[in-house]
Amino acid sequence: MGAKNNVTEFVLFGLFESREMQHACFVVFFLFHVLTVLGNLLVIITINASKTLKSPMYFFLSQLSFADICYPSTTIPKMIADTFVEHKIISFNGCMTQLFSAHFFGGTEIFLLTAMAYDRYVAICRPLHYTAIMDCRKCGLLVGASWLAGFLHSILQTLLTVHLPFCGPNEIDNFFCDVHPLLKLACADTYMVGLIVVANSGMISLASFFILIISYVIILLNLRSQSSEGRRKAVSTCGSHVITVLLVLMPPMFMYIRPSATLAADKLIILFNIVMPPLLNPLIYTLRNNEVKNAMRKLFRVKRSLGEK
Repeated sequence: MGAKNNVTEFVLFGLFESREMQHACFVVFFLFHVLTVLGNLLVIITINASKTLKSPMYFFLSQLSFADICYPSTTIPKMIADTFVEHKIISFNGCMTQLFSAHFFGGTEIFLLTAMAYDRYVAICRPLHYTAIMDCRKCGLLVGASWLAGFLHSILQTLLTVHLPFCGPNEIDNFFCDVHPLLKLACADTYMVGLIVVANSGMISLASFFILIISYVIILLNLRSQSSEGRRKAVSTCGSHVITVLLVLMPPMFMYIRPSATLAADKLIILFNIVMPPLLNPLIYTLRNNEVKNAMRKLFRVKRSLGEK
């Protein structure tokens, strides 16, 4: 007979055992999460309210900002709330929901970055055909495909895990339910599941990384035929994308490209991946983009004038 699943809840160890460090985590990550939500919400509102930010690049950026709000919101609020309790409990269903949500929004973020790289490739390498290639239908399909790919990636990861038998212990040495710690707790042979996880998460991250880097190398090579002003603008835009690609893809490549195992550094690496890219993306894409900055100034001027009336 197979092992019976008699685990109804899991105990999360969190980031630190020290109460002082947990209180410090509350302050830091509460602030980070508020800034993440407000920063990305500002980007979404600016793009949707502005009449000048109607190019496909900004449509993709608004989708990325939405994913960047949702991704940390799947784990960080509970982590913040858990700093006040000694026993950090999460139900079995809550754990699987958290696993699905984190991989759904995290995977979608990666696929949206790939769509954004394709948009930049067409804009720079085929400028005369850009409006014909990147029409509203094509942009909608690329965004829809990104969300669908994120869903399929996540549902596979979740279905593989939810059908594993968990008969104890039920302690997860992490601040949220991720696939590697759960595989470690399963009372069954998880070798094949671990290989599928590597193929599903690790290879997606690795393949996306190489596709994105190769696409930006091709873009840079094509810049030689453009004017100095065109090169400057393209390098600025692509530079922002490359920074985001490195922030988003390096941690999951480290986490999921290796066989199923948990390392001491895993918690901090995945925490960096969940917190920092969504926090920094609004800064990366606005500080280096005059069009977005001008649209934000105009938005604030309109709100100020309405407030004075």
